[in-house]
Amino acid sequence: MIGSRIAAITLAEPRARSASPSPPMRMIPIVLVLLAAPGAAAAAGPVGGDASVVDGDTIEIAGERIQLCGVDAPEDWQFCLDETGADYHCGKEAALALKAFLSASRPTRCTFAGRDRYGRYIGACFRADGKDVNRWLVESGHAVSREENHDKGLYAAAQEMARSLGAGMWRGQARAEASSHVAEE
Repeated sequence: MIGSRIAAITLAEPRARSASPSPPMRMIPIVLVLLAAPGAAAAAGPVGGDASVVDGDTIEIAGERIQLCGVDAPEDWQFCLDETGADYHCGKEAALALKAFLSASRPTRCTFAGRDRYGRYIGACFRADGKDVNRWLVESGHAVSREENHDKGLYAAAQEMARSLGAGMWRGQARAEASSHVAEE
């Protein structure tokens, strides 16, 4: 498909023009190479703006959904156990905590590592004051560190700190059970 596009573009160029193509025409081969490169469509440059919270580990900026890389928060419907052993909506709590954290320093800026299976960007995000959003989610106990090929468990130390302090979902009696349930999703 790309090859046929190159041929069509080459054939469509008039021969009567000067030997040096205009700047826009010189860009065509570069654009085609970038489009053909593996993962070229997956990665994008940094984006910034007011972030809205979709769930505990997904935000949206300028119409683009961004899955926060290296972290996994409970889904909105998920429950965890609190310190008394009672169920609470840890997924909703994670989303509300993320919303409050982001609103304290706007805009939010994200860089991307690619796209996930749902088409969302996978990114590392930072508040205007420079605080790492992904790390904060794990440090506050609202998400667990994910070990995947793009981050290698970057937030494992933050997770251990949250666990030892009983922060967020780690405050309950079945802390290990809550984290494994999130990690399985």
